[in-house]
This record gives sequence, C-alpha cells and structure tokens, in this order.
Amino acid sequence: MSGKNVTELVLADAAGIARAARCLESGGLVAVPTETVYGLAARADSAEAVARIYAAKGRPDFNPLIVHVAGLAQARELAELPGAAGVIADIVWPAPLTMVVPLKPGSRLAPAVTAGLPSVALRSPDHPVMQALLAACDFPLAAPSANRSGFVSPTTAAHVLATLDGRIDMVLDDGRPCSEGLESTIVAIRPDGSWEELRPGPIDLDSLHQHYWDAPYPRGPVDAEGAKPRIEAPGQMTSHYAPGKPMRLNAEWAEADEFWIGFGGLEGDCNLSAKGSLWEAAARLYAALHEAARAPQPRIAVAPVPEVGVGRAINDRLRRAAA
Repeated sequence: MSGKNVTELVLADAAGIARAARCLESGGLVAVPTETVYGLAARADSAEAVARIYAAKGRPDFNPLIVHVAGLAQARELAELPGAAGVIADIVWPAPLTMVVPLKPGSRLAPAVTAGLPSVALRSPDHPVMQALLAACDFPLAAPSANRSGFVSPTTAAHVLATLDGRIDMVLDDGRPCSEGLESTIVAIRPDGSWEELRPGPIDLDSLHQHYWDAPYPRGPVDAEGAKPRIEAPGQMTSHYAPGKPMRLNAEWAEADEFWIGFGGLEGDCNLSAKGSLWEAAARLYAALHEAARAPQPRIAVAPVPEVGVGRAINDRLRRAAA
C-alpha cells in the first residue's frame, strides 16, 4: 500500500474495523481512535510497516513507539513484567497507562519499535474501537499519535487529516472526540521493581504507586547536566505538541496579536473549561491548540492552569508546545 496517495475516511463500525484489520495485516497504516488521542497503527512485528510510521510522521528514529496490546496475556508474550507490573496490568488495564518494561528475549517486535532499547512501552487502550481492532488482529499494534511529529496531537479524525492526509491509508472515525484528550501516563517499571515516571497523564501515579511500592520514585528522567536526554518512551522531547506559533503561558490577559486560550474565569477567545474543571481542560486542550493554530493572530497566550492532578499533564504538554 506504499503507493497510495489518498487517505480513506472509514466509519468505525464492524465492517470498517474489519477493513482496517485487513489493511494492517498487509502492512498499511490506519489512524484509530483511543480514549487518549488518535493513534497511527501499524503491525508491530513488521519492520516495513513500522518504517512507514516513522516516514509518515517524520519522526526521529531514536524515539520509540508505544505497542498497543489487547491485555495482560499479549503483554506477557512481548515483555518481562517485573515487580508489580503484572498486577497493575491485570487490575488497571485497559486504561490510559503505558508501562515501559524489559523486552522479552526473542520478542517478535520489529527492532525499530523500541529504537534498539532493551525495554518496550506497552499499553492496553480503553476504547471499544481500538479493542475491537486488536481483537481482529493476531499481531500487536505499534501506535504513536496520528499526527506529523512535533505538531499538535489529534483528538478527532479531522485533526488526523490536517497533517497526515495522503500520507497514510485509512482513518477510522467513530464520530466523537477522544474522551481523555491527553496522551497516556507513562511509568517505567525497572527490573528491580522500582518505578520512574516518564510522562504525566490521566492516571495518577502517586495514588497508584502507594498501593504497590514503598520506595520513592523520581518524577521524570534525571540526566547529568548537559547530557543528551534519555528517550525511553514517547513525549519526552523538550519541544513537542507545537501549534506552529509562539506561545506565552500563565497569561492573565492577551495582547492584541495573541489568541487567548482561557481557563475558568479567564474567558479568552476559547476556554478549556469555563467551570475550572481540569478533566474538561485535558479533554479540550488539543482542540484548543488546533483552533489557536488556525486563528489569524500570530501568537498564542494560555491562561494559568493549576499544577495539581491532571493539571500536571496539561502543563507538561503546554511547556513542550511552547519550547
């Protein structure tokens, strides 16, 4: 399918999911809704299909991909699950939680999926379309966000087509925005069972962690000063999720040339949540950034968002978008 130059928009019903499974089986690329953002799926056991993901997105090859699995049984085929990883997968999945765990020797994953690392990022998505697609495939799916690398993540089929139309084979459209609106929380669970947060997201690791591990864990990778950042999972690059315009954060007013994204009582040109709900703000964040990118103003201002709960994840994405 590498010669295709038209992207099909297909209804995510039973017939559409069956068509998508056939497309993936033959090495195609399909954008699929999840509860977080749309993912760009390809079979994770095919080097050629995985290479198409990197080419379509313009993604650097040192940035590994998340592998989507149906559940715990498929995860055990691909990786070792140290410490509490197996229990967490059994209890929490399907959920917007990705675990970076040791790759199992002899795994059938294409080497580019892990960018040559000895670990793999696994997630079981909590969305009926993605789960139905996984059930229709007898192979795992590599699925980063379905957008050009570095641009704003997609939460609707239209967002996918904005940057990938003509570069992928198909978009499965269930007609609704993604419910969570932010990429998954990512936690690395090391061979000794210890935890390390690699990316904040919808799952609160603090509350999850206290049930399974007594030792403290660092929030995000720690690197020596001046060292090259360690990329173990998506979403760790300093500049990411960019709307293509300069952004000013924690803005309590807007300049004349700024499109203002409000929050709570700071109304703005659009508002993440007029009632000040962080969960609503998370779900609306990327739609607001897409709107700001299309607006005539050359710059963007974003109202302050509290650094608590899922607000940590919102601010993480905003800082990377503004970098």
